[in-house]
Amino acid sequence: MGQKTIRLTGRIQERLATEARRRGLPSTSALIRAAIENELEDRQATLDAMEQRMAGTLERLGKEIGRVGTAQHAQFALVDALARVILLCLPEPSADVHSQALANAKQRHHKLLRAAALSMRGDARTALANLVSHGE
Repeated sequence: MGQKTIRLTGRIQERLATEARRRGLPSTSALIRAAIENELEDRQATLDAMEQRMAGTLERLGKEIGRVGTAQHAQFALVDALARVILLCLPEPSADVHSQALANAKQRHHKLLRAAALSMRGDARTALANLVSHGE
């Protein structure tokens, strides 16, 4: 068995001797060895438990991100289907009113984006507000 030398204050030496007698250990060295083993085992158990909690958290976050991605794909598909219906059902304006219709459409689009920005909260609202102001 290897040896290590440590320096202890008189108060700690007295406490070690008292605790060794109380536990029925043959020496303070036995108490120190037991304390070191307990500390090392406890640290490993704590690290294992922390690793399991982190792995569980990462797994839950991965599933949640997957659900958000799926919802986002569904929303994109719905918007695409709506755009196709609008493009199919609405006729193009005639050439003589095309420029006026285009100007009106830009104004309505700008109002739509502002209304959407007002209904959003947090970062999404800021992102949409930046999108609206970028067009100006």
